Amino acid sequence: MDNNDNKRKNNTPNRMFIIITLAAALLIWYMGTMVRNQIEESTKIEISYDKFMDMLDKNEVAKVESQADRIVITPRTQPNTPLEITYYTGHLFDPYLVDKLDKANVEYNGQVVDNRTTIFDTVIQLVLPFVLIYVVMYFLFKAISKNSGGMMGVGKSNAKVYVEKKTGVSFKDVAGQEEAKESLTEIVDFLHNPAKYTRIGAKLPKGALLVGPPGTGKTLLAKAIAGEANVPFFSLTGSDFVEMFVGVGASRVRDLFKQAQQQAPAIIFIDEIDAIGKSRDSHYGGNDEREQTLNQLLSNMDGFDSSKGLVILGATNRPEVLDKALLRPGRFDRRIIVDKPDLKGRVDILKVHAKNVLMHDSVDLEAIGRATSGAVGSDLANMINEAAILAVKNGRTVVKQEDLFESVEVVIAGKEKKDRILGKDEKRIVAYHEVGHALVTALEKHAEPVQKITIVPRTMGSLGYVMQVPEEEKYLMSQEDLTTRIVTLFGGRAAEKVVFGSVTTGASNDIEKATSLARAMVTQYGMSEKFGLIGLESIENKYLDGKPVMNCSDDTASEVDQEVIRILKECYDRAEAHLIANREVLDRIAEHLITKETITGDEFMEIYKEVKGDEDPLEKRTDESDYKEKKSEDQEVSKQEETIELKIDPDEDTTVNQVETTDHPNDKEVEE
Repeated sequence: MDNNDNKRKNNTPNRMFIIITLAAALLIWYMGTMVRNQIEESTKIEISYDKFMDMLDKNEVAKVESQADRIVITPRTQPNTPLEITYYTGHLFDPYLVDKLDKANVEYNGQVVDNRTTIFDTVIQLVLPFVLIYVVMYFLFKAISKNSGGMMGVGKSNAKVYVEKKTGVSFKDVAGQEEAKESLTEIVDFLHNPAKYTRIGAKLPKGALLVGPPGTGKTLLAKAIAGEANVPFFSLTGSDFVEMFVGVGASRVRDLFKQAQQQAPAIIFIDEIDAIGKSRDSHYGGNDEREQTLNQLLSNMDGFDSSKGLVILGATNRPEVLDKALLRPGRFDRRIIVDKPDLKGRVDILKVHAKNVLMHDSVDLEAIGRATSGAVGSDLANMINEAAILAVKNGRTVVKQEDLFESVEVVIAGKEKKDRILGKDEKRIVAYHEVGHALVTALEKHAEPVQKITIVPRTMGSLGYVMQVPEEEKYLMSQEDLTTRIVTLFGGRAAEKVVFGSVTTGASNDIEKATSLARAMVTQYGMSEKFGLIGLESIENKYLDGKPVMNCSDDTASEVDQEVIRILKECYDRAEAHLIANREVLDRIAEHLITKETITGDEFMEIYKEVKGDEDPLEKRTDESDYKEKKSEDQEVSKQEETIELKIDPDEDTTVNQVETTDHPNDKEVEE
């Protein structure tokens, strides 16, 4: 289609609008004229000729106008109304009328005014309203039928059509999803070179479903296909099919496929396809309009010829709710997983978003990638943008590494809340809490190194936090890794208990995460000696909130709770033992943190080595097996001592052994 055709097509609605506007204005003017004439006629009152003569005699007439069929009389006095009242009477042969008017000093016209209505006037009054209404309705319905596909456009597809790189996105702009790009590149290549595949007997896949968590780049991949394919690309969301009228969604599906087949080869992209593709069973609830739309979509996906080069792409983060008929081969032949990127993928994504940002030569994107484990593409893009804004705010012309790390904290924990000033006691509690996390992390064998410790409040609710950066990317978590994570989470609560002898609400989030991990170990990962290899929970909405659902009886659920409590107690005791054994280090680092409010991992290790000498905590770390062995030995010694004491003093019912620690003079006694 050339430019002249496009201009002509774009100007057609404007001409229709002008014609309809002029016709409507003319109709309004005509109706106004008719109403005005009716009002004027209502102010004219017919009287007899005798009454007219009587008014002349009484000097009540101000003006007389002689018309072709009547005499119009204007009285001298008017009633208290906004409209002027006039009278009229018929013509009689009266040769003395002029003398009477002169005698009464009445104004009158010298010649007769012809006000009779012609046949043409009558035709105009009767025909013009119907002509105007017909013109308005004709152009209105023509515009609706041509541009909207039906009354108010409810049956017409409203897909956005992208042709020849109009999205401005290509596969070069997508990073961290190489497998997904490879699958979609094959589809694009098939559309460009179909003979290369059909020669061997291969057929173009009818559809591909992009599945993954929010923010991983499903829609970005679809736009990249539009930029690479050079074919018509129809983009819309699942909710675009749904209207309040029953049958509208099915009509839009038919119209969409009709348009796509007329412009084939083409690609149809339906984002959030779960809005119309939800399973038709009663578990997710029924809806006649949605089910009709889904049935029409299934029918059209079976009906079109893939040899014409028509491909359907869908995107969703809820694949478990989709109808099985929609997922079978022959409809969506491929399921492309667009998952959270690994370390290499995160670094590549950071490079893509950083290419248009002025970066300092010292910037290390790989370090940022390690610090953002679990982040998706949209998070990383937001971090780069926040770093650029922060650099401008600090008066710099380039982005430095510190800006990037600060942006990571802004996205994860929020901005610093400078107006929240902690009291002296609360600040001390928060400092010990965070140092407790960090110290336990340093002493545990499977923990991730500490990057930063801060007690500066953040806008997302945290009064302080410890940033840990993994040394390498992990795809599997061992039982020791999970146990270490729980022990680390309890380091803050254990520090409060050891130092202050009481606890606060600051550990609520730690307890929530620790409980979730311990429950997963028991119910999902088969890491419990009591239950063994049995799955007691299943995950719903894997790519969204990942909510677990119990698949066991109430009695078993109660036993699960007891097992979780046992694991949590053992992990807490382990964290508390670490802190008691390293109380001097805990105090020194906490006092330093109270003074500076934020310290790095290197400062943390320097203080540790200063107190402990050159002893490296990495060499002194103990894993869970060593801890269990040591704990069993201590319990055996405790039993032997209890037996000895019972023999010495048989009259006592119970004996509790108390061990006083010597690391710090202010330590409280702890039960063995």
